Amino acid sequence: MGYDLKAIFDSFVSDSSFAGANPCGSGHIHDTFFINTAEKDKDNYIVQKLNNKVFKNIPELQENIERVTIHMHQKLLLIPGSDVKRECLTVVPAKNHKSWIVDEEGNFWRMFIFIPDNISYDIVDSEDKAFEGGRAIGRFQALLADLPGKPLNETIPSFHDVEKRIDSFISSLMNDPAGRVKETISETDSILKRAEEMKIIQKLGREGKVPVRITHNDTKFNNILFDINGKSLCLIDLDTVMPGYFHSDFGDAIRTGANSAAEDETDLSKVKMDLNLFRAYAEGYLSETRNTLNTIEKEYLAFAPLLMTYEQALRFLADYIEGDKYYRIHNKNHNIQRTRSQLRLLESMEEQYPRMQEIINKLT
Repeated sequence: MGYDLKAIFDSFVSDSSFAGANPCGSGHIHDTFFINTAEKDKDNYIVQKLNNKVFKNIPELQENIERVTIHMHQKLLLIPGSDVKRECLTVVPAKNHKSWIVDEEGNFWRMFIFIPDNISYDIVDSEDKAFEGGRAIGRFQALLADLPGKPLNETIPSFHDVEKRIDSFISSLMNDPAGRVKETISETDSILKRAEEMKIIQKLGREGKVPVRITHNDTKFNNILFDINGKSLCLIDLDTVMPGYFHSDFGDAIRTGANSAAEDETDLSKVKMDLNLFRAYAEGYLSETRNTLNTIEKEYLAFAPLLMTYEQALRFLADYIEGDKYYRIHNKNHNIQRTRSQLRLLESMEEQYPRMQEIINKLT
């Protein structure tokens, strides 16, 4: 479907002239376009048509992003040498005084200033990249640790509520909606025998020992922008920024970035956590958060990758048992393959856990 991107662009506040637009990005949720402007010395832009089927409340989502980016801008301005427009996304206001518009077809749109000379990577192939990735995530969390005002809106309710996910999984086991439970006895046993220990962060949260903070909630490596010299700039894809525990961001970064194999690798002998990448991630992360995390958060930081890998295995297995309703699959066994790969990664982490804990202890 064609969109009048010039009209969309003209609905936002800019001192530039529209020169053209091209689709860009590899995301699956929103439609993203690069806007080229006519003036050589002016900003270019990113325009997105937002998916309001995935994100039901666009005003609340945009309110989160506005609050987060404004606060980060203010904090970065106080740091000598910071390049604010490159180290944080900049939301462009619309002429309707909001941060989004609705077109005649009912589509929601928003606009950001484009960050030039950036690079993103799908694979972490060096300790330097891992360090910078960890540093970017840590800096994001540290900058937002003192965000004033009410809690952010939950754009995806109960996203990392592992207790609720376990309860839902047990219900699916009992109902067996796709008749697949008998095929998953080994994987189900692996999930259930770890269930209680995986609830520890939420228990500590209820006890007030682990605070609810602001987390990104999608810290895969290609959501980090780098400059051409390999230095991390900022995190992008802020749709899932909401209240959470620090462990989810650090843990998911390790799950996705320090895995020696693909998320759905069928040869499980290839699947392991790279301890050197873990060390580099942790070093970068703690270089920014060492003075922000409390003692209990630090104590459970090495546990975070195990928790997030468990949660992802649980999600893949639940989807398989429910008949592949959520994740896109390429064959009928895709979700069970993903489950097995994640469980093998979890086992690798468990085998190396004493070393992981030792690394964190030395760094903190």
